[in-house]
Amino acid sequence: MSVGNSPSEDRPSVGHALAQARIAAGLSIDEVSTSTRVRVPIVQSIEQDDFSRCGGDVYARGHIRSLARAVGVDPEPLIAQYAAEHHAESTQVPVAPLYDAQKIRSEPRRANWTAAMVAAIVAVIGFVGFTVFTGGDGDKTSAQSSPSPTATTSAPSVTQSPQSNGADPKTDPTNSAIAAAPPGKVTVKISAESGTSWVQATDSNGKQLFQKSLKKGESQTFTDDKKIKLVVGNAGAVKLFVNGKDLGAAGTDGQVVRLTYTPGDPTQG
Repeated sequence: MSVGNSPSEDRPSVGHALAQARIAAGLSIDEVSTSTRVRVPIVQSIEQDDFSRCGGDVYARGHIRSLARAVGVDPEPLIAQYAAEHHAESTQVPVAPLYDAQKIRSEPRRANWTAAMVAAIVAVIGFVGFTVFTGGDGDKTSAQSSPSPTATTSAPSVTQSPQSNGADPKTDPTNSAIAAAPPGKVTVKISAESGTSWVQATDSNGKQLFQKSLKKGESQTFTDDKKIKLVVGNAGAVKLFVNGKDLGAAGTDGQVVRLTYTPGDPTQG
C-alpha cells in the first residue's frame, strides 16, 4: 500500500481527515459511495491514504473533492494538502466531480425505460390501426368500423361496358366503363376520384395484392379466378368498377368498408 504523506504537527492526513468527517456525519462507506459514485474499494483506499487506485493525480483530486463534499467539509484545503504531499502539479485544473455529491444518501440510479415505453406505444398503435382495417369476417360483402349506415355495393347509376378485353387500363373511368372480366374471372378496378383513400386487396387464396393509400387521380385493377376482397378507408373518395359495371362510390366520406366480389354481375347480389 502506497502511503506517501507525512502529516506535520497535529494535522491529520487527507485520508484520515475524510474518514473522521464521514464518521462525524454519521455516514457509512456504502452511503458515501452511493452519493458520490466513487466505488467502495476506492473510498476505503483513500481513507487509508492509498491513492494508487485513483488512476492518477487528476482523478485523485476529483475523488477527494467529491468525498469531502459528501461528508460536509471544504475540499480545497484537502486538495492542496494532497498536492503538497504527493508533489502533484498545483496549477493543473482539477477534474470536476463525477456527480454533485450530497451529504444525505442519494436515491439509487434507476433504469431509463423511456425508449422501451415509446417502442411499446408505437407497436400498440400500429397493431390497433392494422386491426381496424383488416379485422373481422372478410367474407361479408360489406362492413364498417363506425356507427354510420351499412356500406352498399350498389350505386345510383350502373353502366354496361361495351368495350373489349383490350381496353386501355389508363382510360379515365369517369368517362367510360372498364372492360368486362374474362369468363370465369373477377376484375375489380378502384379509382380515387375525389381524395385519398387507404386500400387493401386480397385474392381468393388470401394473398395480399395491394395495401397502400391511393391518392386522388390514382387507380388500381385486380383480377382473380374466384374472389377479390377489399378493405377501403374513406370509401366516399373512391369509385368501383367490377366486371365491367360502374358501381359508383364505394361508400360515404370517412367510411371504412369491406367488400367481396366474385365472377358475374356484381349488381345481382
